[in-house]
Amino acid sequence: MASAGTGSYWPWNDRQGRFSALRAGCFALVLVPALILAWQAWTHQLGSKPWTQAVHDTGTWALRILVITLAVTPLRRILDWNKLIGIRRMLGLSAMAYALGHLALYCIDLAFDWGLILSEIVKRFYLVVGITALIGLVALGITSTDGMIRRLGSGRWQRLHNLVYPIACLGLFHFALQSKIDVTQPVLLTGLFALLIAYRGLSRFRIPLSFTSLALTGLATGLATALAETAWYAFATGASAWLIFQANADIVVYQDWTALRPGHWVAAVGLALAVLHLFRKPAPKPERRQRRQAMASEAAGG
Repeated sequence: MASAGTGSYWPWNDRQGRFSALRAGCFALVLVPALILAWQAWTHQLGSKPWTQAVHDTGTWALRILVITLAVTPLRRILDWNKLIGIRRMLGLSAMAYALGHLALYCIDLAFDWGLILSEIVKRFYLVVGITALIGLVALGITSTDGMIRRLGSGRWQRLHNLVYPIACLGLFHFALQSKIDVTQPVLLTGLFALLIAYRGLSRFRIPLSFTSLALTGLATGLATALAETAWYAFATGASAWLIFQANADIVVYQDWTALRPGHWVAAVGLALAVLHLFRKPAPKPERRQRRQAMASEAAGG
C-alpha cells in the first residue's frame, strides 16, 4: 500500500494513498474532452478557424466541469453518497485547467500579440467579465490545498471559496454574452446552476429532502429557466416573448424530441434526482454506527 505521504499525490488515490475507483474514473473522464479536442485538431475537424473553435470548446468545458463541481455537495446529500466529496477538488482544478487552456488558446489565436490581446480585453465587456472570472478561479485553485487551508484557517478559507458562486455567475454571463443570439448552451448551464443553488436553499432553510420537495424544486427551476431563455431572446431580438415561450410546448405539439429546450432538461434532471432519492441507500449515521458497535461489544462480552 502506498503511504499517505507519497501515494496520495496520485490523482487516482484517496487521501490514505489507496487506489480509488471513483477518483480514477473521475480523472479519466475529465481528460476525455481534451483528448477529443486534440484528436479533432489532429484530424482537421475543427473547421475553417480551428483555434477559434478550440477556444470556444475549452471555455464551454471549463464551465460544464465547474457546474459539475458545484453539484458534488447537493448530490452527496440527495443520494447519501458521501464518497463524492473526494472528487470535488479534482473537478475544481480540472475546471481551472480548462479555463487556463481557454485563455492560452485565445492568446495563440491572436498570435501572442500582447498589445492586441490587452486592447481586445479592455474594449470588449464580455472579455472583461471572462478574465475576471478566470482570475477568481485561479485564486481558488491556488488556495485549494490542505496547506493553504491551515494557513488561512478554515473560516477564512471557506469564506474565500464561497466566492465560487459569483465566479460561476460571471463565467456563465461571459458565455451568454459571447454566444450572442444562440444562447441554448449558456441557458442550459445557467439553469442547472440555478437548480444547484435551489438545492442549497432547501438545506439552508432546513426543508427535508423528499421526492416532493425535490420534484417541485426541479419543476420550478425548469420553469424559471424557460422564462430566462424567453426574456433573453425577447430582449435580443425584439420578438414576442409569448411566442418565444410557447416554443417550449413544441415537444408536446409536434412530438419532436429535438424540440427539447433548456427548461425541459433542467426539469428532467430535477425529476430524475427526485426519483433517485427514493432508491438511495441511506448512509449510516456516525452515532448509529457507534451505537451498533457498542451493542455488538456488549453482546460479545455477555
